[in-house]
Amino acid sequence: MSCSMPFKMRLVHLDLKGAPPKVSYLSEVFPLFHALGANGLLIEYEDMFPYEGRLKLLRAKHAYSPSEVTEILHLARLSKLEVVPLVQTFGHMEFVLKHTAFAHLREVALFPNTLNPHEAESLALVKDMIDQILELHRGVRWLHIGCDEAVASHVLAQHPGTTPLVWDDMLRDIPQEQLKASGVPQLVEPVLWDYGADLDVHSKIFLMGKYQECGFQRLWAASAFKGATGANQALPPVEHHIKNHEQWLQVAVSSPVDTLQGIILTGWQRYDHFSVLCELLPVGIPSLAACLQLLVHGGFAEDVKLRVEHFLGVSSLEIMDTMSEGAGSFPGSDIHALVTQISLHLRSSVDTLLERNRYVTGWFSSYHRRRKLIHPVMIQHIQPEALSLLSRWSNLVQQLEVALQLAFYPDTIEEWLEENVLPSMQQLQGLLQDLGEAAAPLPPPTSSGWDTGQNP
Repeated sequence: MSCSMPFKMRLVHLDLKGAPPKVSYLSEVFPLFHALGANGLLIEYEDMFPYEGRLKLLRAKHAYSPSEVTEILHLARLSKLEVVPLVQTFGHMEFVLKHTAFAHLREVALFPNTLNPHEAESLALVKDMIDQILELHRGVRWLHIGCDEAVASHVLAQHPGTTPLVWDDMLRDIPQEQLKASGVPQLVEPVLWDYGADLDVHSKIFLMGKYQECGFQRLWAASAFKGATGANQALPPVEHHIKNHEQWLQVAVSSPVDTLQGIILTGWQRYDHFSVLCELLPVGIPSLAACLQLLVHGGFAEDVKLRVEHFLGVSSLEIMDTMSEGAGSFPGSDIHALVTQISLHLRSSVDTLLERNRYVTGWFSSYHRRRKLIHPVMIQHIQPEALSLLSRWSNLVQQLEVALQLAFYPDTIEEWLEENVLPSMQQLQGLLQDLGEAAAPLPPPTSSGWDTGQNP
């Protein structure tokens, strides 16, 4: 690969606070990440890290064991992916502060997202988390500490070879002189994040200039390949993510050489600890492939698009729509294909039957359904279609469940299906149940069920 690439480091972000993949699935995707042009990983463990001692209660039900973390790091090395762990330190601390044992450390008693920085115990807690993570990640060059500079000096004192990275939100609005005098530029490397398709190139370059004048030696960029366009987004809008990377490329080539140390391609899995799942990792891989190859080749011309299609084993990478529904041959491509089918067509097919089928709307409305009334001939017009729809979707959902089991833990599968499949399936089953009950022979009524109130 050419050395003149604008971003020396290209890190793929693994957000494990939702749908954490099994280690066996990571073993399949790491070589693909490398082949596509990634040379690092930003691993946001959250509650998937095997914390010990008083922090043990932070572990999720399916948290990785210490040996699984070691295995992940081994697999990353095999695929020449340098690992940068991420530890949230003061903001986004829901996975810690939701526990009664740590609730007294909340900055605002009602909200579990922010740690109170004025409590000595808060700093001790964060130091303990960092030390436990770095104990299993010895020798890492960088540690991302989320959004706070306060613990940077601890990292540098206790782990001198490791440089802290921070999201740049907190730094953007600090006046230049104040930032320069704070000493922060000597402690951390800021990560400028922007996930927009309409990222303003000139204001980014201006901001980078400000940071450099304040004394920051190295800067990083952060883009997004998924998880940035809606909290409950199921399919990544690939065109959006490609534009986001094209804009970042513009920023890089318009800046002095090596201003940006690297780029983190974020792939958020939840907007926060309590929100729903957004796009699953296998569903985001075509978007990631397009974005990485765009960075490697300096644009997304037709030949680059063809390379991506070749990597993924898809006949067509239809950027304007989500993706072509062809299966592909990449790890998790069956999940991608089935999720695409379900996301694009399940709800709409059920809605069409319930709201636009003339027999349902005309002869089996909610009024009829509540009273279990139907003209017997209408059952023949409604039931076969409803049964065929239910059977088709049940079959696809079963296939998806089998595919998901290879990549994810049971709680992820249950959550995704309950959010994305169950509502429509229940509507279908409800319709069929009401049809069955309405069709059952009733005792002869004392007066007509269709009593209009008029005398014969």
